[in-house]
Amino acid sequence: MSDAVKPRYTIASVSPIGEDRHPMSQPQPLLPPDIRHIAASIEVTDYTTEGVHDAIGKRYWQCVDELMAQGANSITLAGFPIASQLGRARVLALIEETARKTNAVADAHAEATVAALQHFGAKRIAVASRWSDQLNKLVVEYLKQAGIEVLTITTAGQWAAQAFSMSIEHGVKLAFQLGREAMRKAPKADVLFLAGGAWRSLAAVPILEEDFGIPVITNPITQPWRLIAAGIAPPVEGWGRLLAGK
Repeated sequence: MSDAVKPRYTIASVSPIGEDRHPMSQPQPLLPPDIRHIAASIEVTDYTTEGVHDAIGKRYWQCVDELMAQGANSITLAGFPIASQLGRARVLALIEETARKTNAVADAHAEATVAALQHFGAKRIAVASRWSDQLNKLVVEYLKQAGIEVLTITTAGQWAAQAFSMSIEHGVKLAFQLGREAMRKAPKADVLFLAGGAWRSLAAVPILEEDFGIPVITNPITQPWRLIAAGIAPPVEGWGRLLAGK
């Protein structure tokens, strides 16, 4: 953000890892320059149960304090594997506790995804996932607890190390490949969910929407969508129905 632009709102993310471990350039900003984005990392070692619970237990509140000190108006727990390993009950409790302690808007990618699916009235979805079968089972269970039926979920066997070492080119290619695979297996899905942020799947969203005629969402875009839905940020055209506010 330009130094000449004074931020009117600051969104904050509690991220799985920091930029030193995930140095890929970020996609084009989806929010106006007067909305600032900041992040702090729990530095998860892997998306295993032990790795996630250890990172959350040791560093989540430290990250929250750091972000609040920088003027965060909202705090979002990023990463669907993180939320899936914690389970929906704990994620909801963590959101409630964060809001109570900070007076900021508290959220999680997983819960913003659920809200986006509900926005489209989705009951039965297809999930394009790169993650391992073990992680996928947790994703399916998380969505089931939110009243969402997963008709099919793909896999590329990834854990954290593979996810964060992908090139941008490979990630985009995989988004198209797995997105189309999921829709072949579940052509009657209400929504296609491209799960995860590390593969830079945004580029695939408008094209897959055109191909299959249904909304396509990714969990990272649900964070700016929350601001669009709240009237804090304007809709963004060209990147799919959700960001366009449709």
